[in-house]
Amino acid sequence: MRGFLSDLSCCHEKFRRVLHVKFIPNGGIVPKTEYAPNIRTECCKGSRMARDSQAALVALNRFGFGARGGASGDLVNAASDPRGFVKSELSRPSGVLLEVPGLQSTPALARAAFEYQEQVKLAREAAAKAGAPPSDSAPPQAAQPPAGDMQRRNLSLSTVATDIAGKSPEIKSPEMKAAETSGANAGMTAADAMQPNAAMAPNAAMQPNAAKPPQQPLNIIQKTFRAEALARLQRAVLADCGFAERLVAFWSNHFCISANKGELARMWAGSFEREAIRPHVLGRFADMLKAVEQHPAMLFFLDNQQSLGPDSRAGQNRKRGLNENLAREIMELHTLGVGGGYTQEDVTSLARIITGWTFAGRQGQLGAPGSFVFNANAHQPGPQALLGKTYEAGGIAQGEAALADIARHPSTAKFITTKFARHFVADDPPPALVARLQDTFTKTDGDLKALTLALVDSDEAWAAPLTKMRSPYEFLVAAGRLQARVPDDPGPYLNGLNVLGQPLWSPAGPNGFPDTNAAWAAPEGMKLRLDLSAQLASRIGNTIDPRDLLELAVADAASADTRRTIEHAESRQQAMALLLMSPEFQRR
Repeated sequence: MRGFLSDLSCCHEKFRRVLHVKFIPNGGIVPKTEYAPNIRTECCKGSRMARDSQAALVALNRFGFGARGGASGDLVNAASDPRGFVKSELSRPSGVLLEVPGLQSTPALARAAFEYQEQVKLAREAAAKAGAPPSDSAPPQAAQPPAGDMQRRNLSLSTVATDIAGKSPEIKSPEMKAAETSGANAGMTAADAMQPNAAMAPNAAMQPNAAKPPQQPLNIIQKTFRAEALARLQRAVLADCGFAERLVAFWSNHFCISANKGELARMWAGSFEREAIRPHVLGRFADMLKAVEQHPAMLFFLDNQQSLGPDSRAGQNRKRGLNENLAREIMELHTLGVGGGYTQEDVTSLARIITGWTFAGRQGQLGAPGSFVFNANAHQPGPQALLGKTYEAGGIAQGEAALADIARHPSTAKFITTKFARHFVADDPPPALVARLQDTFTKTDGDLKALTLALVDSDEAWAAPLTKMRSPYEFLVAAGRLQARVPDDPGPYLNGLNVLGQPLWSPAGPNGFPDTNAAWAAPEGMKLRLDLSAQLASRIGNTIDPRDLLELAVADAASADTRRTIEHAESRQQAMALLLMSPEFQRR
């Protein structure tokens, strides 16, 4: 926490002047001065929990997405049996699967993508013959703005001050006007995401005066991505605890692809998670590893369809050789980890072993378009030595045997369990906990449900303080849950994730999004969270009493500083923004 505060020291004074707040040692913010409250003063004192509200907060925040608002009673239910509350989601049949009408299989999506690409090609050719600009006849290609551009679109702090203070949004500073003319309205959408029937367009008060061209209709790539995103968001907001969805998010980030790779990657981002991750979250690690590495989305993301065995028929005919991308990331990021005992020769050997692992293209010569296939003509013939063991020639079975052994390697057990504990417990997880998890992983042959239960049953997971910063995805989902509103439009959430630096299914590299406080507690990120929290609060108005929400979601686990902060806010809007920025809401 001290590191977090030191990171904020450079902009502490600016925050203090503009927001009239100060930072406190537990990582939240409190008003600089105490204001006469104009929110309801008769707090729900009689409803404070006689049970263990601190353990309930750990159950909901550390393992889940936080308490839901309304009449959910999540905190009360968690307090009665915190560990049982968390475990309950693990015992539901098919509870991790996401089977929603309209979501299609990867091959079906491939066919739709190939047809769309053919239509675009024909339209461009027709436009070229007619002498029209090619772009006039090509459907829009970009489903989401680049994350970097979205991060630079920052609302001014004066707007935050206006929103938190509950003043008229029509009063705009020069900084705000400049932000509008430069397209800075993107940050508003995270607040819009928490409203019913949210639209993709920014709030009218934030739109520039200049007329904009009509918005282009979404193409099939964009529609598919948004449908997949909406299904995932709705599941996370509706879940009782959200532990199963947190597990999905962890493993999806561990075995990540990037939707920014191209149209097929964007089309397949959701189906990859549904088909390769979810069925195995409570299964065996080796099965998930195989499903991931043979999924067309991963093969496309890491270019394995371009990898040819040098001595294979295709390699000799095309004068092209290995692509080691997938082999390297399997060993470095998916299993053994850096320093896991492998060499560059092992990477090259694994790349040879998995040559021929590809997916059928638009012509369907090897199989149904978009399905995993083994192309024997591209496979490097002969036995291969890997990690001290020789794998005899056997086609696809050679690679599957190699993956099975890598999944059981001691370095894999250490790497996976350390990362698992780091995600849920602390940046520097207790060594005893990691050792116990590693032992469970090894003894159960990578049984991920056994690993998960070992984590929940450990005393360290419940005794460690809530110091982990919520990722942007966790923050936005938690805010939606607190309002008890099911999202019906993914656009505002997607834009909010772009603003906060975690675009959905689109990390900058194959190592996924970071999972440490240093990444998410930086001053710029905290300022953006302030922006979004203030905008969300301004849209709620006086319809919700933040003091009631505090009792509903935190109860006796709220610190005296947080309780005092909300009680002495000058308006309900300010109190709501401060609740969203409180340590009890930001930390897990």
